This record gives sequence, C-alpha cells and structure tokens, in this order.
Amino acid sequence: MTSDGPIGFDVPVVEAWLSDHTEIVTPCTWHRLTGGHSNLTYLLTDADRREYVIRRPPLGELLPKAHDMYREFRIIEALHPAGIPTARPIAYCDDRGVCERHFYVMSKVDGEALYTASQTAPRLDVSARRRVGESFIEVLSALHSIDPGDVGLTGLGRPNGYVSRQLTTWYGSWVASAAAADYDDDRVHRLHELLAADLPAEGPSRVVHGDYGVHNVMVDDDGEVVAVLDWEIATLGDPLADFAYALNAWSEAGDSEAARADAPTALEGFATRDELIGWYAGRTGADLSKLPYYRSFNSLKTACILHGVYARYRMGQKSSEGVDIDGLFTRMQASIALSEEHARDAGLT
Repeated sequence: MTSDGPIGFDVPVVEAWLSDHTEIVTPCTWHRLTGGHSNLTYLLTDADRREYVIRRPPLGELLPKAHDMYREFRIIEALHPAGIPTARPIAYCDDRGVCERHFYVMSKVDGEALYTASQTAPRLDVSARRRVGESFIEVLSALHSIDPGDVGLTGLGRPNGYVSRQLTTWYGSWVASAAAADYDDDRVHRLHELLAADLPAEGPSRVVHGDYGVHNVMVDDDGEVVAVLDWEIATLGDPLADFAYALNAWSEAGDSEAARADAPTALEGFATRDELIGWYAGRTGADLSKLPYYRSFNSLKTACILHGVYARYRMGQKSSEGVDIDGLFTRMQASIALSEEHARDAGLT
C-alpha cells in the first residue's frame, strides 16, 4: 500500500468493473497480502463484509510466460466444480482500460498454509496433525484421478514426455550454471545419465500441480485441506512425478536434523511418508514400483534448482543479505545425495 492506495490498481476504475461484473458490493477495503511469487495480491472486504482476493502480476517488465493470471484462473475455474478444494473463482479481467495488467478475483478461504513447526505446533493438536496427512493425500489423489478432458484442461500442457523434458531442462540449468556457481559435480552428470536411460513407461496424463506441499495448501483448525494454492506452474504430466515431489517435501521425525529443521510435518502426530504412500496407493490404485525412480528424479531436480539459485547469488544477481549461502550449498549437496540414494533403491546403480 502507498499513501495513494493499493499498488498496481486504479481503485475507482477496478471497483466500477467489479460492481458491473461480479457479486461484489463496492466500495471495498483493500489489504495487501504477502507471498505469491511477487504477484500483487490484496484482500478485498466489500460493503456487505464479504471477503475476496484479487491478484495481478507485479509491476515492471515480465518474462513472456511469467505471472500468467489467466492460467491460474482457468485452472481453479475448472477444478473447483470438480470437487478439488480451491478458492471459488469469481471473475477474470483482461481489459487494459480497467488495469494495465490482467487480474482475477476469487473468494477468500479461511485456513492457513503450514510453513514452520514453530507456527504449526500451537495451532494444530495431534489429531489435527494426523488429519493433515490424510486430507493432503485425499486431495492429491482426487486431482490425479481427474481426466483433463473432462474438465476442459487438455490444452494446459503437452500430455507426453513430462519427465524427459524436465530432466533435459534442469540438467541444462545445472550445466549452464556451473561456471557462475564455480561448482560442478560428477554425481549430477552420472545421475542424469542413469535417469535419462531408464525413463518409466508413461500412464495417462493428469493435471500436475508441480509444487504440492503443506506450504501450498490451506488447512483449517481440524487439519482439513480447504484450498490448494499457487497453480502457476501446474501443467499436464506424470502424476507419479507430482506425488514423488510431494513425498520428498514431506519431512518426518527420522530425517536428518537439516532436513527436519523447523519442518511442520516432523512434529509429533504427523503421518510418515510410508503412510502417505499407502494412502495414495489405496486411493489411486497406482503402480508405485517405480516410485524410487521418481524420488531420485525429483531430488536431482531440486539440486539443479538450488544450484541455479546459488549461482545467481555468487554472480551478485540476487541480494545475499540475510541469506545463508552456505546453507543453500549444503541443501544442494544433500539433494544430490538423496538422488543417489533413491537411484540405488530404484536399481539404477
């Protein structure tokens, strides 16, 4: 917010459009919400005291496919009536006479994403923590059970070759970042070679979230998932790759100290990864015999992402003030080691 009002919105013009095109009763109060990959996101409280959320891309020049508000909106518009917990889609606007960037409006959902153990411990009791894991898998299983054609999402992405394309993209990122990072690792090249040579047979393509974790779902006080957030990188792909990503991000009590440091799911009461696997298998009937492969793939992908971030800090492209650069490097190394471990479990080495 500025002294002149919300950043990125001409409030009288936008509210006039909202009044003409939605159920929202203006005038509204606007409150800036943080997060969301720098998208400008505000809580709107209308004249009838109902709450909504409005989102638009950040100010300045953007990469061609970045901050695609229509992509987010079309996904929740398709999935909400299919029973996937999302905010209720209200309206999308691409009229530059209303706003310099496209935006959309959705209902506000009462709940809270889980970021840290210290935030989660006083909020959820042991039984609610247990319910988080069950609901978390129920929602992901339901998403992976939807035929994209049944909800109008066949054009969301290329249906085939998801893992192969991801391997090419992130290994390419590693190679491109090696000089700037002043760090290369023979293990990464070997893992890429092994994974690329043993690609699993693909099943039916499904909507994959791409970053499904407790940081991207809102849960209520009983531990029920009430909304899935951040659909910006969702596409069509292999659901087992999506599940393995979620599994890797789920820390548990027996993990290393670094892996479980302030992780909410390492608290007493949260399900184990083995329980998540059992619930997912039971709900989807999926063949999980290749799960170690997918976990190795996701760990390597994570290492490549961290390597790229590390390189940008080393080059001064991102401010390193307050950033634990050594910790970032350690996490990268740990991801490589986990990829190796899962590759052994998959029989690749």
